This record gives sequence, structure tokens and C-alpha cells, in this order.
Amino acid sequence: MNRKFFTFLWPLIWALGLSLSAGTVWANDEAPDAFIKRISNETLEAVRSDKSIKSGDINKIMQLVDTKLMQHVNFRRMTALATGPGWRKATPEQQERLQAEFKLLLIRTYSGALSQISDQTIELKPLRGATDDKNLVVQTEVRGKGEPIQLDYRLEKTPGEGAGWKIFDLNVMGIWLVENYRSQFAKEINAGGVDGLIKSLSDRNKSNAKKA
Repeated sequence: MNRKFFTFLWPLIWALGLSLSAGTVWANDEAPDAFIKRISNETLEAVRSDKSIKSGDINKIMQLVDTKLMQHVNFRRMTALATGPGWRKATPEQQERLQAEFKLLLIRTYSGALSQISDQTIELKPLRGATDDKNLVVQTEVRGKGEPIQLDYRLEKTPGEGAGWKIFDLNVMGIWLVENYRSQFAKEINAGGVDGLIKSLSDRNKSNAKKA
């Protein structure tokens, strides 16, 4: 598989298995790099041991995302950032549709990549900035066959119930996921408004489902 394919392949691979130790309580003061290291190792182990996930079973992957992933990702913020100014103009119902279609798009687009996980490991780079920052970036490298792959996580520290680090953007080989989709979504919104973007995402998801 070439570098272009990897550009949007790895974010979902590493994100899909977040927090697979159900019921385990982690301290709210867990360091951000320790958080990323933990969930990355759990992801690798989960995918390697689950034949359904490795084969690209979309229902199993959806179940994994809904039950384990969302508690560690601020997906609402991720969708809002990708949508741009159009997000504030969207109704609550439109925002919910956007989140649902965007999540399905990511899952359906990259689910087949899970079968490619084999001997990869993740190496953390030295953390920049104080660990009590509200927003920071944890830089890592995915190592396996071929050249290392840059994979960085943008995190925010959330207060209150469910406090802890949450992911709201990813950088793969110099390309931020949110920024990449923002340019695509802006074109759709300019052409057909928020409903036009929702329809475009829905059509792409239906097309991906037929291909699967």
C-alpha cells in the first residue's frame, strides 16, 4: 500500500480500539502521552485478536466505535471544526445528522484497512508543552515495514463528569484530518447548504456500502 493510501488510513485504525478495557477507571490526571500510548497498544492488541474486525466486519466495527470510542473522542467538536461556519447555522437536527453521516463515512472508508495491521508498533516523541495544558499535541510514529508514519493527536482536557483527555483532531504525515475535510465540506455547503452536505455524505456512504 502506498503513502497516499496511508494518509487517511491510519487515523481510524488507531482510533477504533480506544478504551477497550471496559469498566477500568483511569485517573483524571493521566499524562496525555501515557493516554495515547495506552489506547494505541490496546487498539493493536484488540485488532490482532479479533478476526471479525480484521476482516472489515462493518457491524462489529460500528459496535466497537459506539461502545468504546466515543467516550475518548470529542466527535461533536471534530465534526463542527470540519463543517466550519456552516455548523453554527445548522439546526440541532442537522448537526446530529452531520455527526452520524461523518462518523459512518470515516468507518466505511477505512474499515478495510484493519486487515493490514500486523507487526506495527507506536513510538512517542518527547512531549512539548506542559501536561496541564487544555489543548496540546501528542506526536507519535507508527513503525513497521517501510518508512515510519507520522501520526499526531490533538487533545483537549475536559472537566467535570467523564473528565480526562479527549481527541478532536489527527495529523497523518503532515495533514490534519479536520482541515482536509473542512475544504471538502465548504464546497458542498457553498453549493447546497448544510442539507446539501448531509445529502452528499449520505450518498457517499450508500455508495461505499454498495461497494462493500
